[in-house]
Amino acid sequence: MDFSEKTVKENLIFDGKILHLYKDDILLPNGHPAFREYIRHQGAVCVVPLTEQKDIILVEQYRYPMKSLTLEIPAGKLDPGETPLQGAVRELEEETGLRNADLRFIGELYTSPAILTEVIHMYIATGFTAGEQHPDDDEFVRLVTMPLDKAVQKILDGEIKDAKTQAAVLKTALLLKD
Repeated sequence: MDFSEKTVKENLIFDGKILHLYKDDILLPNGHPAFREYIRHQGAVCVVPLTEQKDIILVEQYRYPMKSLTLEIPAGKLDPGETPLQGAVRELEEETGLRNADLRFIGELYTSPAILTEVIHMYIATGFTAGEQHPDDDEFVRLVTMPLDKAVQKILDGEIKDAKTQAAVLKTALLLKD
């Protein structure tokens, strides 16, 4: 059986700077009409900066929707026309000041595929040099360096709650075991 749903009509409800909310008329696989509400997002990147000592560099920042500080790996949305690799290089330098990194692609993450088209492209960065941070005007971050195994434990203990950070850090830890 083909489980594909067919778009009958796209209906843009809200057109924001980052998020674009739709309520589309569709046909289900059985031919019955229905609708789907979802948000289109241009995509993002995240990077696990890994030192030779197997420490990772995280950013601590306030996340307004959660009303709390979070500990995350460097990440951000893709700019129009930017490739994921270009975005990873840019975000790593903006948020941490790290440059000239060797970037290894480790996969894609669908953040919430039932309601959101965002795909996060995940990377591990090694061999970088330190430079100066230059975050966006509305971005306030503090760098935190910790051993990879400590970050894994913080994830397991529920102290690191960010999904992209959990996925990329755990994947990095598993890949390093090979």
